[in-house]
Amino acid sequence: MKLFNSMHNEIEKIKPLKENEISMYVCGPTVYNDAHIGNARPIIVFDTLKKTLEELGYKVHFVSNYTDVDDKIIRKAKELQVSEKEVSEHFIQAYQEVRMRLNADMPDACPKVTETMDDIIAFIELLVQNGSAYAVDGDVFFRISKVSDYGCLSNQQIADLQVGARIDENTKKENPLDFTLWKKTEEGIQWDSPWSVGRPGWHTECVVMINREFQKHLIDIHGGGLDLKFPHHENEIAQSKTAYGTAIANYWVHNGMVNIDGEKMSKSLGNVVWAKDMIEKIGANTMRWMMLSAHYRAPLNINEESVETAQKELTKTLNTLKQAMIFSERKHLSVIQDVNDEVYASFLEAMRNDLNTPNAFAAVFDTCKRLNQAMRQKAFDGAEICSLISALKRMLHVLGIVYEEITLSEADHQLFAAWEDAKAKRDFTKADEYRNELTLRGLI
Repeated sequence: MKLFNSMHNEIEKIKPLKENEISMYVCGPTVYNDAHIGNARPIIVFDTLKKTLEELGYKVHFVSNYTDVDDKIIRKAKELQVSEKEVSEHFIQAYQEVRMRLNADMPDACPKVTETMDDIIAFIELLVQNGSAYAVDGDVFFRISKVSDYGCLSNQQIADLQVGARIDENTKKENPLDFTLWKKTEEGIQWDSPWSVGRPGWHTECVVMINREFQKHLIDIHGGGLDLKFPHHENEIAQSKTAYGTAIANYWVHNGMVNIDGEKMSKSLGNVVWAKDMIEKIGANTMRWMMLSAHYRAPLNINEESVETAQKELTKTLNTLKQAMIFSERKHLSVIQDVNDEVYASFLEAMRNDLNTPNAFAAVFDTCKRLNQAMRQKAFDGAEICSLISALKRMLHVLGIVYEEITLSEADHQLFAAWEDAKAKRDFTKADEYRNELTLRGLI
């Protein structure tokens, strides 16, 4: 498997820390609202990556967190006049429903900040003790001066960052770029700490949850949206380096952003599209197909044309599979699990090459073409048809596309036979009746 490593800005061959096993962490949402389609993209991308790795024989330990402590959650709780816990639990359930509706596997663990607080406080204490952090009036800040290569992931220059940071300088900080590890507050949910009653800063949470869930300070893959690259992932790396001497992960993987009709999705533009609404409107299969139609690192533009294209391509693919399964049933072909090596190797080569889904789609289309050609042959090759069906099913599984298995009943077989007999006898009235009945049953 080869992936684009954002740390080095190049495609690299994956060398797991443990043979045949992959540890993967993906930053989850701050749960103060429903998931929008921008949140849906990493769900789909990293679920597809997980399925690809598993198809290649790796055992994947996949973790994705929930940030359930945040100013936005507190504001939402005040607005709704409920507790922060009620807000976060409601939207965690809503997010998990979106994940399941998108045919995505549940992570092996979904840690929450509120359930990790003792570990977070202990981690911040470690950073204070080793001089990487300092406390001022109950707040705790991280010293970026302790990291010689700060900006290594995002290729940011400290001098350039300091110019912008002075616009909103916190006078408590030694350096305007130093970021908050612990915030003293009297508002919202709070915890006791050695420095004050307060709550943690955002950038510390993931470092601690990775250490806790994987029981180690270095994992294989750390993923998330491109918007998290700086400052969130950069600050995670800074903390991990000063605490443990590691950059958390060997491979940093970021998916591109989602645009709506060529514009960045934002509340100010009024173009935010909720994932649950999009799934309801076009279906999970179409949404996954559309999201995977562009390379995961590229920006994805969603508009009527992209939806229509996805619907057409998906319908054509699933119809081919359906007719092939019906053909196999009607001809009583032996069910075999062996896939067509030629077409499947082409698909898998695309997926293992930095998750190149556009090229993988080309392999899917080629498989459909070959299936249609094979079924039109009078002297058809049953083994070839079965192997192509198996290959197509495996491809769709990796892409997260769900389909209905077809099994013909005895009545279905009799109806097909009657239709064929009527056509052979040129009894077109009867043939039309049988055809209509087959159509009603969804068999043609």
